[in-house]
Amino acid sequence: MKYPSFKDLILFENDDFIVVNKPPFVASLDERGGSGEVNILRLAKQYSADAQVCHRLDKETSGAIIIAKHPEAYRSVAIQFEKRRVKKTYHAVVDGQFVFNDLFIDLPILNDGNKSVTIDRKEGKRAETYFNSIVQYRHYTLVECKPITGRMHQIRIHLATQRAAIVGDHMYKGKPVYLSAIKKGYRIAKDDEEQPIMKRFALHAKHLVFKGLDEQDIVIDAPYPKDFATLIKLLDKFDS
Repeated sequence: MKYPSFKDLILFENDDFIVVNKPPFVASLDERGGSGEVNILRLAKQYSADAQVCHRLDKETSGAIIIAKHPEAYRSVAIQFEKRRVKKTYHAVVDGQFVFNDLFIDLPILNDGNKSVTIDRKEGKRAETYFNSIVQYRHYTLVECKPITGRMHQIRIHLATQRAAIVGDHMYKGKPVYLSAIKKGYRIAKDDEEQPIMKRFALHAKHLVFKGLDEQDIVIDAPYPKDFATLIKLLDKFDS
C-alpha cells in the first residue's frame, strides 16, 4: 500500500498542535502485536519528535485527528476530551432512508476487549450520540453524527441499533454499495466480479473544534477522501 506523505495530510499546524486528515486503512497508533505497519503516530514522530496522538479513529475511518507537539499540549486536549469539550462531527452513509432530527441515542456500550462491542444496559459504559439526516437518497441516507462520549465503535453500533447500519460495515451487518444497485442498466462483464464503490465502511470524521493553549477555538473541516467523495458523487447522480 502506498502511503501519502505526512505533510500532505496536515489540515492545521501551530507551535502546539497538528491536525491531520487521516486516510482510511492507516491505524492511528501502533497496533497490538506490533505489525510494523505505518501509522499516524509513527509518521507524526518522524515529523515532530515529541508528537503524541490525542485520540484515535478506527483503522477504516478517515478524517480529522489531533496530534500534540509537546506534553503540555497533550494534557490540554486530554482534559478537554475528559470534560466532553471537544466537539466532533462525523459523516456516515447508512443503508436505507431515515429522517433523523436530533435523534439522541444513549445506549451504554460494553467493550469485550476483543475488537468488538455490545450494548449492555447493566455493565456498559455511558455512550451518547446525536444524529441528523443530511441527505436522503432513494436507498441510502447521509447522516451527521455527533458523539458526546468517545466509546469504541460508538457511532457504528448506535446506528446499527436503529437498523441504520453504515454501508460496508460488515461487523454491524452493513452491506456494501454496488453501482449496479443504483445505476439503471449497469452491467458488468460476465466473468468479472463487481467491486463495491467503497472497500470500507463509510464513516468520516468531518469536523472538529477544540481549544488551543491560548483558549481560542481551533476549528477544523476535513474534506472527504477520494473513496467517500466518489460514493457521494455517485449517490447524487444515480440514487437521488
